[in-house]
Amino acid sequence: MFFKNLKIYLLSPTVNFDADTLAQALQNQSFAPASSQDAQVSGFVSPCEHASNDLVHAVGKHYLVCLCTEKKLLPSSVVNEASRARALEIEEQQGYKPGRKQMKDIKEQITMELLPRAFSLKSNTYAWFDMENHRFIIEAAAAGKADEMLGLLAKCLSPYPIVPLHVEMSPGAAMTGWLTSDEAPPGFSIDQDTQLQSTGESRATVRYTRQSVETEEVRRHVQAGKQCTQLAMTWNDRVSFVLTENLDVKRVAPLDVLKEHQDAQAQNEAEQFDADMALMTGELARTLADVIAALGGQRQDA
Repeated sequence: MFFKNLKIYLLSPTVNFDADTLAQALQNQSFAPASSQDAQVSGFVSPCEHASNDLVHAVGKHYLVCLCTEKKLLPSSVVNEASRARALEIEEQQGYKPGRKQMKDIKEQITMELLPRAFSLKSNTYAWFDMENHRFIIEAAAAGKADEMLGLLAKCLSPYPIVPLHVEMSPGAAMTGWLTSDEAPPGFSIDQDTQLQSTGESRATVRYTRQSVETEEVRRHVQAGKQCTQLAMTWNDRVSFVLTENLDVKRVAPLDVLKEHQDAQAQNEAEQFDADMALMTGELARTLADVIAALGGQRQDA
């Protein structure tokens, strides 16, 4: 287990709950399977089926939670086709085409009729409460997944402890500076994937994939009005990732030097899960601390 896409938030420093308190709070929004008429349902489930049935899995002061979403697969094309067929039947009965409001009612009725026969798809979104460093991390590449997690947590936790992370330096400006100076911040190295984008209306974009960027070439792009929006980096030869202008951390991967130290003494799947979680939270906590420091640190007025 190793989070691959990170959306980073802060936990209010005044909030300090234990795993049992958090698990009890999440019970209010625990997962229940979708009924025949539900298009989508979400709720919290155990993040580790091998270790416990609790809604929170704790390793030290690091708590893992999991949001399960069940969605019925009912393509709009299927609903539209069935609605048109139903509308033709009604037209023959009443002698004229259904109006806009009637068509809306027909679509709603068709949807309710088809939902019980639709296939269901489940997906899990994980999140990590780092109580030691007062951070909250969601494993999600899409903003919608993160918003779903945050929205459901808002119904469980009072006072709401999660706040946005703001840093002193703009990530885009900082990454552009590292490229133009050909100097990564301490503890980091710059890798070969880079994206530069125009700050003007054109949003012209240049991408380098598995290719190093020459400093002079970067400077020409910057002079033309472009800024670095994505930059592949490695932290201490242990973790590689891509930093974005929105302070998202994507494509996170532990490197070989880190994999070699994984605990091979685990007696069962539960112990292995704990070992993997301890490795992930320890390494990513230090990585994120250095990323935030490289961007000038957390903004104190935020």
